Amino acid sequence: MISEHGSRHDSINRTSARLDQPWIDHVAAASGDSILLLARILIGVIFVQSGFGKLMGLDAFATGLARNGIPAAIAPVLAPIGAGVEFGGLAVVLGLATRYVALLMIVFVVLATLISHRFWMLQGAERRTQTVQFAKNVAIIGGFLFAFITGGGRYSLDRWWRRAE
Repeated sequence: MISEHGSRHDSINRTSARLDQPWIDHVAAASGDSILLLARILIGVIFVQSGFGKLMGLDAFATGLARNGIPAAIAPVLAPIGAGVEFGGLAVVLGLATRYVALLMIVFVVLATLISHRFWMLQGAERRTQTVQFAKNVAIIGGFLFAFITGGGRYSLDRWWRRAE
């Protein structure tokens, strides 16, 4: 051993310890950036599709909001905002301002869940259906929490713009 700090022997031991890790840890480390890209695509595309559909049918979306308890006078104002935020899933797919958009999407999903999936007010089959939808949205919030913590990853506009600076 050369010294207490930074010896060749110490670095070899750290390397050996990495080789002793389970294979799944190596796979995750080697493919992490690709998996982050895939995760962003999987969670973002559903919002892009839904948001686009709502943007193309704002009146129907506003009617649905009013049907779910949003005051009829406010629903036409909230509809384009909600649809636009939902279409903002495109920023997640591209890895653009990923952490900020992840937080925005968390707020959106919480509000949308509380408006549209109020299972506690229902009975029977409708209650079971809305309970599943509520739980699905809670899981989506978990995915956006991961996006907030990890950021966009190597294959993102966030990373590309940081390199260009």
